[in-house]
Amino acid sequence: MPATPTAPPPALRPYLTAFHELLWQEADAFAAEHVEPRVARMESAPRRVERRIAELMARRGWFTVAVPTVFGGMGAGHVARTVLVHRIARVSAAAAAILQATLIPVGALVHFATREQKACWLPQVADGSLLLTIASTEPDAGGHIGGIETTAERTGQEWVITGSKAHIGNSHLAGAHLVIARTAEAGTSASKALTAFLVESGRKGLTVVKHRAGLGLHGFSAGRLDLDRVRVPEDNMVGEIGQGLSVAQSSSIPYGRPNLAAVSLGIHEAVVATTTARLKTRSRYQGTLSDLPVLRDRIGDMEARLRAGRILAYQSVHLLDLGLPCDADLINAKYLGHQWAAQSAQDAMELHGAHALDHDYILQRLWRDIQHTYPPAGTGEVQRIRLADAALGEDHIQWSERLAAETAWARPDPTAA
Repeated sequence: MPATPTAPPPALRPYLTAFHELLWQEADAFAAEHVEPRVARMESAPRRVERRIAELMARRGWFTVAVPTVFGGMGAGHVARTVLVHRIARVSAAAAAILQATLIPVGALVHFATREQKACWLPQVADGSLLLTIASTEPDAGGHIGGIETTAERTGQEWVITGSKAHIGNSHLAGAHLVIARTAEAGTSASKALTAFLVESGRKGLTVVKHRAGLGLHGFSAGRLDLDRVRVPEDNMVGEIGQGLSVAQSSSIPYGRPNLAAVSLGIHEAVVATTTARLKTRSRYQGTLSDLPVLRDRIGDMEARLRAGRILAYQSVHLLDLGLPCDADLINAKYLGHQWAAQSAQDAMELHGAHALDHDYILQRLWRDIQHTYPPAGTGEVQRIRLADAALGEDHIQWSERLAAETAWARPDPTAA
């Protein structure tokens, strides 16, 4: 859809500050100038990784939008993060995926890295010289973190890592990968068996497998890493030994899930706008298709889902910025955000008839792209299980609340008074 800048809808005013509204305008302008002109090329060359958009976003410091200013970040919080991902996804979900995929490991570093590690790595992300991935998913285990088979063995002052990771967002752009590996013997509980390591792309034994195009998100790379006895120093360990599960979960729930909700929201908006524009201009029976009650009923359903998804996406990150326990809200925003956008995309395909099947029509891209927001950070089944836990009052770590009080559990700053 054309990247026409729009003002935030009134329903979002409880969650947006004047700064957020300026960021909204900036993201819309960026999408119009730099993203929209590249979409056709990205679609026509799905085996090519888009690099220029990543460079331009990095120049604006967007990869560290929620990083404290002391480490070179914008310090703008989680609503700001959602604004950026949402507005870019409205024009290109692939471009938004590039942004959101790096925000996930950056969040893990903010909460688990030592002060020295933050001071070393985060300014590089802020100035665009270093992009990151998080590498937990594996070819056989999928997203089941407890089934991770990649191992890390200590040898003197180094760790030797061996294994494979799959579906790694920005795998071909990143200069370093936050790898979750098993450091305990078989049979050890996942909560104690895993450790996180930052592995630079240039390390001997690390292979980034050639990019293969996916169903959608053309231009975005989500590839495979093979690690064959890759050596990293002790200083590259993020968090303590055995904290790998916590590192992964702390990035998946407060970062991955709301990021994907924002991507789904951007796609959803584009689906509704594309469909209404088509129906309003297609002549039928002395009027247009939009005059037919049966079609207006379908559009009304799409609009209801879009408005509900928008509120869920922003309300959940607003609670996160307030430091309130909101894990279930973040999960719900991801789960329903995808489900509603996917249903609207399917409705749109039907409302367009055969025109939807034209190879170069925007709706095909939107339908393909929305399929990519279902598996990451937990499938719908995983989200429902977690929501059932919340309904039954079963105890789980509230990452939203815990991360707001990170100073109570993160490694202390030895220079602090």
